[in-house]
Amino acid sequence: MQFYLNGFRAGDPDRSDQPSSAAVNVSSNDLPEKVDVLIAGCGPAGLCLAAQLAAFPEIATMIVEPKAGPLEKGQADGINVRSMEMFQAFGFADKMKREAMWINETTFWQPDPQMPDNIRRVGRVQDVEDGLSEMPHVLNNQARVHDMFLDIMRNSAMRLEPDYCLRVANVVLNEDDQDYPAIVTLARTDPGRAGEMETVKARYVVGCDGARSTVRDAIGGKLRGDAAHQAWGVMDILASSNFPDIRMKSIIQSRSDGNILVLPREGGYLVRLYVELDQLNVSERVSDRNLKLEDIIERAQRILRPFTLDVKEVVWWSIYEIGHRLTDKFDDVPRDVGSDYFPRIFTAGDACHTHSPKAGQGMNVSMGDTFNLGWKLISVLTERARKNLLHSYSFERREAARSLIEYDHKWSRIVSKSPLENDFSDEMSLVQRKFIEGGRFTAGLTVKYEASPITGLATWQHLARGFEIGMRFHSAPVMRVSDAKPTQLGHVIQAGIRWTIFLFAGRNHSSLNNFCEYFVSDHRSPLLRFRRDNDDPDSLIDLRAIFQETYRDVAINSAHRALCPKKGCYSLTDYEKVFCACSDDQNDIFDLRRIDRESGCMVIVRPDQHVANVLRLTDQEALSAFFAGIFVTQPDQSL
Repeated sequence: MQFYLNGFRAGDPDRSDQPSSAAVNVSSNDLPEKVDVLIAGCGPAGLCLAAQLAAFPEIATMIVEPKAGPLEKGQADGINVRSMEMFQAFGFADKMKREAMWINETTFWQPDPQMPDNIRRVGRVQDVEDGLSEMPHVLNNQARVHDMFLDIMRNSAMRLEPDYCLRVANVVLNEDDQDYPAIVTLARTDPGRAGEMETVKARYVVGCDGARSTVRDAIGGKLRGDAAHQAWGVMDILASSNFPDIRMKSIIQSRSDGNILVLPREGGYLVRLYVELDQLNVSERVSDRNLKLEDIIERAQRILRPFTLDVKEVVWWSIYEIGHRLTDKFDDVPRDVGSDYFPRIFTAGDACHTHSPKAGQGMNVSMGDTFNLGWKLISVLTERARKNLLHSYSFERREAARSLIEYDHKWSRIVSKSPLENDFSDEMSLVQRKFIEGGRFTAGLTVKYEASPITGLATWQHLARGFEIGMRFHSAPVMRVSDAKPTQLGHVIQAGIRWTIFLFAGRNHSSLNNFCEYFVSDHRSPLLRFRRDNDDPDSLIDLRAIFQETYRDVAINSAHRALCPKKGCYSLTDYEKVFCACSDDQNDIFDLRRIDRESGCMVIVRPDQHVANVLRLTDQEALSAFFAGIFVTQPDQSL
């Protein structure tokens, strides 16, 4: 990370040196009359969005939560590699890696043919395929994910804190108010004031308020889908057991007592068990069975035979029914209106999609929703981008959620299947085979955004086959020239609104140098056309170069001035934008990502780490046209 740009300051570099005077840090006793963005719900989706908005103190943000304080235990725990890549953009991936339980292998257990009431291990596989990501698959308490987002909010210039004990009771739109059209009714839940109502106006409202979302109801959205009519119990426990894979992720299928998903948790002792309980009738609800904690423990002990499970402490538990549902609306735009009607109300997370926890995607996909939405909202609110950018949220994330529901529907039924129903035509069990087939999906790496104004066509995809347009930018190791530091190229992308253009040099550097000259000198360049007077050169578009030579063969002082920009109040030089391929043949980024060595190329990456386009280094007009469809020309820079 970089700091001291505008002067030396002692202390924590992650903490803004002074609160912004524009901060709207509201308290539950004194609500603002109006805000730019009101977020309903302090789950992972809501806090991920709030953490992005908090970096922009000119945006008045409010996040409300019916509970009296932050989450402490329970709920989700799986963090896939894609979310870890996202955490890197926020700056806390390393902290998460240190705290969390790494899932390295998954084991599979089924009835022992010699003693069918007992289980035996029938397989084990590496949990994440080699080369998919530099990040691990980890497990950690959802509350710790919340804490890390809350720390970002508290350290920001806004010093943003949630407003607890406030529930969104209703949202209506006042079409006559073009500035703050959303009227949000908030109901207090704190003792002594429960039921009191207050009103706040907002430019935008984002409902991250769960499966029973009031915000979704307000825009006429409904969750549609089906249920598996199967009761499952989940518990986080401290226990003694002689089950040999108690510290491994394990999928256990018994002969007749049901199935268990074992998830070892952070700290070395905590473990989570998902335990299959009773089949429900079509018209029956989980609550009708009056199932208790003791039922979960007793069933788990039966499934684990011949191994023992002695539960010492139950940290958290719940009983639920599997359902697979998807909303028909991710925003408030009516279906029968034109593209000039822009959304004002959005939903995200469980308010849009619900599914089983077996694929470990709930928290991950929820954060993915608002990581997609956040930079778009900020770009529009700061008048950097056109309002039609907001249409892309529903277009992109509804398809991602649909794919999740489809996968989870199949996977949950495979896990719940009796092993006696499995096809044993080969040595590998059905559940193990399907687990391997779905590895990239559960890692969060199959989301691909289709062609749109912010995602280009694959015309020049062959120049960088390993950076597939629409997919997330797949990081690879490089050497930073200025200080010979090995680093991951993707780690230069930070949460916010900044796009990144990676210039991969061909054998001849002339095309790259010509591009750099265009970028800083040509009036059609997006840098000159969309930059504001007080902007640093990389405020909106960050230019980086990667050369094929070793870092000792590239002199930083010979790099084009576009790659060593002057920034900040002292016009200090940024030396960290020039990289070289690693000399190790196994880690050469040009080989790993199949980049055309002869001509090179440019790879354009969105603020949410997805590849927006691949172009030739000579495609200056195409680049100008691409960004012209997204950004707003600044008044003093009009052509």
